[in-house]
This record gives sequence, C-alpha cells and structure tokens, in this order.
Amino acid sequence: MLDGIGLLLILLVLACLYGMVVTFLYLRERQQSSITEGPAVSGGLQLPVSVSEAEKQRRFQERADEAMRLSQTFQKFVPRQFVEHFAKHGSDTLELGRADEDDVAILFCDIRGFTGLSERMRPQELMNFLNSYFLRMNAPIHQNRGFIDKFIGDAIMALFDHPGGTHKDKATDALQAALDLRKALDIYNEHRRNSGYKAINIGIGVHFGPVIIGTVGSDDRMDTTVIGDSVNIAYRLEALAPKYSADIIVSAKVLETIGNDFDVQTRLLDWVRVKGRQAPIEIYEILSHLSEQEQQMRQAVEPDIRAGLDCRRNQDWDGAIEFFERALSQNPQDPLPQHHLQVCRNLRDTALDANWDGALRTL
Repeated sequence: MLDGIGLLLILLVLACLYGMVVTFLYLRERQQSSITEGPAVSGGLQLPVSVSEAEKQRRFQERADEAMRLSQTFQKFVPRQFVEHFAKHGSDTLELGRADEDDVAILFCDIRGFTGLSERMRPQELMNFLNSYFLRMNAPIHQNRGFIDKFIGDAIMALFDHPGGTHKDKATDALQAALDLRKALDIYNEHRRNSGYKAINIGIGVHFGPVIIGTVGSDDRMDTTVIGDSVNIAYRLEALAPKYSADIIVSAKVLETIGNDFDVQTRLLDWVRVKGRQAPIEIYEILSHLSEQEQQMRQAVEPDIRAGLDCRRNQDWDGAIEFFERALSQNPQDPLPQHHLQVCRNLRDTALDANWDGALRTL
C-alpha cells in the first residue's frame, strides 16, 4: 500500500498531465478556427467565409460614409482651406506648432450697437438671432473664395487666399465680399422688418498684408490661428467704421494691390496711426454700395478733405478748418467734415510733440 506522500505525488502527476492535454487540445482548436475564418477586415473585425460579397461591400460603405461624416464635421471647426494652405507649403498633416507665412486679405465685420441689442434679448433669442445673421453673412464670403477663420461674439474674421491667384486676386475677392455683405444685409433687414424687428447695421474693415498662419494649443486642445500686424490693422479699421460713419473702410494697401482695373468708388477718410502700430496709414471709405446721388455728394467734397488733411499735417489749423468748413457747406449731412472740424479744433489747443506727423492716433 502507498503511504500518504506517495498518493499525493501520483495525484499531482495526473493533474499536470490533464492540464497539458487540455492546453494542447485548446491550442489546436484555435489554430483550426483561425484557418477557417479567413483574413481580417479593417477595424479588427473578422468576417466568416459564409459572409457574402454584398455584405462585405455594405459594411465597407458604412465605414466610408462614417469617415465622410467625421470629415465634414471636422471642417466645421477647422476650415478646409487651412489644411489646403498647409498642403501648399509641403505639409499633409495638421500638427501642433505648424506655422507658415503668407500674404492674404483680411476682413473683419461686426454688428453696430450689438451690446445694447443683446441686452434686450433672452439667451435663446440672442443665439437664434446670431445664427440667423451668420447664416446670411457666410455666403458672400465663400462665394468670393474666402473662408471664415473665426466668430468672435458678433464679429466675423475672414481670410481671402485665392488658390493659385495673385495678390490682386486676393484683395479683389475681399473687397467684393465686403460689397456683397452689404447686399446680404439689405436682404436680411427686409426680412427683419417683415417679421416686426428693427433693422441692424454692420461695419467692415479690410486690409492686405503678410500674416502667420499656424496651429496653437496643447496635446489635447489645438486650434488654428492667424496672427500678425496685418490682422491688427484690419481689426482696427473695422473698429473705426462707426467713428467715421462709414460702412466699409479699407487701407491704402488694399487699393494699391487691386489697382485701377476694379471699378470701385472711394474717398479718402484720414491719415491715422492705429493702436499697436507705429507707422501711420491712409484709410479710405468704399462708396460703391451707396446710391449714385450719395456717391457723388461724398466724392464732391474729397478735394477739400484732402487739402484740409494736408494743412493738418503742417499744423496749419486755420487753413484746415477753412477747407473742412467748405466741405461741410457743400454737404451739411456729411459726417466726415464735421468729424475733422472737431479734431482740428481739439488739436489746436493741444501741445503736440515736435516730431508730430499729422497722423491721428486712434484707439
């Protein structure tokens, strides 16, 4: 008879043999199963041989459609033009820290008196109004080969980087978009009046110049951005629109880039130094969207406006005031000569630096 220790050893050996047999049978079953199941499809899923080709095609199409939906959703947050811009500069990925420099036209647009308007609206009513407004402002930008970089409250920042086009094409696209935005606003205001709402007004600023286009953020939150002196100028021009009672203000650089081929009516507004920039710039008012009579009346006083600004540069206050008063007498409803008269009267009583160049410093 076996003692207790011998019996225990026999049981352990039998248990080991049983485990080896079970393991061998399991591995053989897995091997035979992998052979009969066939190749794996994308996404880690395996289709049995019995699955028909039609079913395989259906599942493949579902995945393709899902990828398309994700791509379209992604484009709503990151404009397709950003990706295309980076591809143009030799990058096929949208990676953090990417930066390229390019010359583009920049347009800013916002609603006049939006703060007071929003205070009278309930939250949902305000969101409905903004989305209704943005929906109508979107088309004039995209139809002129521009794209919206971002919405900033009630403001829109758009870029115009005419694919394969010249600097002139880019500046022309931006200016035409500004004019089309005014047309879209007229249609929108007609709809508002028919619905019992008050009309709104917008101000637009356009500049052309170099910008840095890139991506900023962190590992888990990235955004595209456009920065540079040119962006600051366009933003400041839009902010000057209510000050000069102008619908569209553009820099001299925009008009120089476009040249004389594009039929647009303008007049000189001022010689200013915008905040954040040392060099002054000439700014112009676009008149082409106004009635013929209003265009003629505003352009008629431009020679006196120019002469008055020349006198202001030389600190000839009496001469400047005389020209601006003459302009005002020709068109008493024109806010521009009234603005310049007030500025000259204030400057005449102000101690100016010896190197003052006549440019008006703006906020």
